[in-house]
Amino acid sequence: MSRERDFDEFYLGSVRKVTAQLVALLGDAGEADDAVQEAYARAWQRWDSVSRMDDPIAWVRVVAYRIKVSSWRATVRRTVAHRRHGPPADVPDVSPDSVALVAALRRIPEAQRRAIVLHHLAGLTVEQVAAEVGAPVGTVKARLSRGRTALAGFLGETADDRMTGEHSYA
Repeated sequence: MSRERDFDEFYLGSVRKVTAQLVALLGDAGEADDAVQEAYARAWQRWDSVSRMDDPIAWVRVVAYRIKVSSWRATVRRTVAHRRHGPPADVPDVSPDSVALVAALRRIPEAQRRAIVLHHLAGLTVEQVAAEVGAPVGTVKARLSRGRTALAGFLGETADDRMTGEHSYA
């Protein structure tokens, strides 16, 4: 019999019973089903050794139960950490200018966007940007120039606004 057919018969012949047992153990059909499916996936990955065990169904049942216990433990650790450290600090609201900038950045080519973000937002020099993106300095300068021009158009800036540093995000 082929490996796949052997596993399929094992799965079809045991999955309902193992799922029912896990529902009884865990008290939640959804959690039981998730754990059982993960256990059978692991059994398939190790089918050569699992199939030779005296009781492969017991192996699947134990693995499924351990999967849920591990999940519960992770939940407890997160809860303890949350209680110890408290809720995360409030994140300030995103300004309309930031939303407009991100929307405009999405509209320019990736190479220009990367150059602008690295230079203007991350504070890298043109030379550092060139090194990070693996492009010549002249290419980075061209990307910055073209990107700024494109962004100005998307953000509704005029040439006069760029010269004075004023912005109208209409």
